[in-house]
Amino acid sequence: MKSARVTTGAGRAAGICAVALTALVSACQVGPNYHAPTLPAGAAAPLVSLASGQESADPAPDAWWHLYDDSRLDALVREALQANRSLAAADANLAAARAVVSAVHANRYPSTSLSAGGIYGRDAITDEILELGGHAPVNTWIYDDLIESAYEIDLFGRVHRAIEAANARSDAVAAARDSVRVVVAADTARAYAAICALGEQIEVAQRSLDVVSQQARISERRHEAGANSVFDVTRAQALASQVGAAVPVLEGQRRVALFELTALLGRTPQAAPHELEDCKTPPQLSDPIPVGDGATLIRRRPDLRQAERQLAVATAQIGVATADLYPSIRLVGLYGGIAAQTSQLNTSVGRTWGIGPSVSWSFPNMAGPRARVRQAKAAQAAALASFDGVVLTALKEVEQALSLYGAALANRQALVEARDRIHTAFGIAAAEFGAGSVSSLDLLTTEQSLVSLDAAVAAVDGAVIQNQIAVFKALGGGWQGTNGTGETLAH
Repeated sequence: MKSARVTTGAGRAAGICAVALTALVSACQVGPNYHAPTLPAGAAAPLVSLASGQESADPAPDAWWHLYDDSRLDALVREALQANRSLAAADANLAAARAVVSAVHANRYPSTSLSAGGIYGRDAITDEILELGGHAPVNTWIYDDLIESAYEIDLFGRVHRAIEAANARSDAVAAARDSVRVVVAADTARAYAAICALGEQIEVAQRSLDVVSQQARISERRHEAGANSVFDVTRAQALASQVGAAVPVLEGQRRVALFELTALLGRTPQAAPHELEDCKTPPQLSDPIPVGDGATLIRRRPDLRQAERQLAVATAQIGVATADLYPSIRLVGLYGGIAAQTSQLNTSVGRTWGIGPSVSWSFPNMAGPRARVRQAKAAQAAALASFDGVVLTALKEVEQALSLYGAALANRQALVEARDRIHTAFGIAAAEFGAGSVSSLDLLTTEQSLVSLDAAVAAVDGAVIQNQIAVFKALGGGWQGTNGTGETLAH
């Protein structure tokens, strides 16, 4: 029992010493401790461009594309997040950053090295021994096999701050990867929406072509019956040609969007998803867009997290630079053999060992280290200003996206009203033209307005969905969840 008490007492003493040493080392760590930056005034407030009936203050889900309830869109975004090449590069960059973290963490532990070899020539110590014995110095072989170990006592926190910087840098790279996910998800949805919106515009253009072509044939028959002139016929035929000319342009734009989507999916053009060309209705939301507030935005946007982590890196680098103003203390030890014959390496004749402290200090010329400290402090100030700028940019982008979305909705409402009225007017004009109470010019003018407004409504449908997706992209969703392999991506 007595020996047990002695052992326990020794263990407690060792524990107390370890705690004391840790506290001493922590107390000596130089450089500022990191604290999260204060947000610009009003950054967490409700968004000023929130429009009742169009958007809600509810936080948007991360996988915002599910709000469209479109299985095709869901499948495309899922494929893009798994196969996109830019995202694969971002994943590789993150793996490299994490490897650097592991390497920096290794500095907490002793470094060891093994060496063995031989060299022919003069050895100063051997020569001195020979001279003391009255012998002339000689050329000889010197063999050695040594194991050496060194441990840096992190008295001033250089290693600790370097680990802080590496961890924060890895987090910043992870946030950059998440920003790529945001872009890939949004661009995939935008390309798909463009394909569908252009499909709608092509269908509308073809319907308009059918209408104006029919009116051109009516004009031709009336001319044959002597009811109108060649000028009226030519003018009607010109309108049909003009409307028909829009179709190839729209088809070309749809193919551009298709190949844009193909690249986002990590496919070659030969594997383009041509089956999507049958889509003629853009995805639609059944409820107002949930956008949250400024505080929600700051939590969601990966670029804000990246800027904050870069500020943490810059703060830790001040500590690394400041530690260089003080001595670097290492414990060094070696064991092995040094002898003129290999057979003596493992004997008492050749055995060598040693242990002791090693101190290095750039003193008294401290101009270089002090300049590096000033540089690190300036870099921190720049990182803080950059963080504030990223916050302001994020808020600006959301407000702009909401403003454009609201304008697109108002524009669509006005165009739909005008389109419905012109359809009514065209029906009246066609009937009265047949009765001879409306001129061919009045009918043609109404027909042109009909074609123009039908095309405008189809175009604004595409603008509405594109502006919706721009809002979701500005909100910064799409990076949480998994990467398709089960690995959690949220941080």
